[in-house]
Amino acid sequence: MSKEIEVRVEELEKKITQLQSQRKDQLSMVVFSGDLDKMLASLVIAVGAAAMDTEVKMFFTFWGISALRDKNKKVKGKDMKSKMFGAMLPHGISQLKLSKMNMEGLGKDMIKGIMKQKNIASPEEMLATAAELGIHIDICEMSMDLMGFKKEEMIDYPNLGYCGVATFLADAGESSIQLFI
Repeated sequence: MSKEIEVRVEELEKKITQLQSQRKDQLSMVVFSGDLDKMLASLVIAVGAAAMDTEVKMFFTFWGISALRDKNKKVKGKDMKSKMFGAMLPHGISQLKLSKMNMEGLGKDMIKGIMKQKNIASPEEMLATAAELGIHIDICEMSMDLMGFKKEEMIDYPNLGYCGVATFLADAGESSIQLFI
């Protein structure tokens, strides 16, 4: 009986080794929220992971995409619904609101003031650091199409791509860490 147990343990150890080798030191994150506090959390985690030499891939979808709009870029050729969505949603990371205690923008200004006072990087600075660290950002093409966003209105970011959920899921399947924020 002990020989049988030894064989079984060896088989299980081989399976564990196979499973471990399938995962990369990679963080795949869905950024769904367009709230400032959640965006800050996403960027802090992403930058922290990249600083620890973990490959980071962020997948921006639905409300999270608003953070990546460039407030200085104007796009022509949108239909009425796309224009309405564009007007109602934040135009870039600097216009995001807090999920709680926003108080008509006072809460956001208060948080940003405290961040500056305590030498905490602003969301814009964190995004710049993310670019320097090689963090890859993909924008969900389906969400862009649904909300009427165009590639031409997105920020200039060196590692910016556009893809569907299948690409994200393939990346997440290889990642040792997956998050949804």
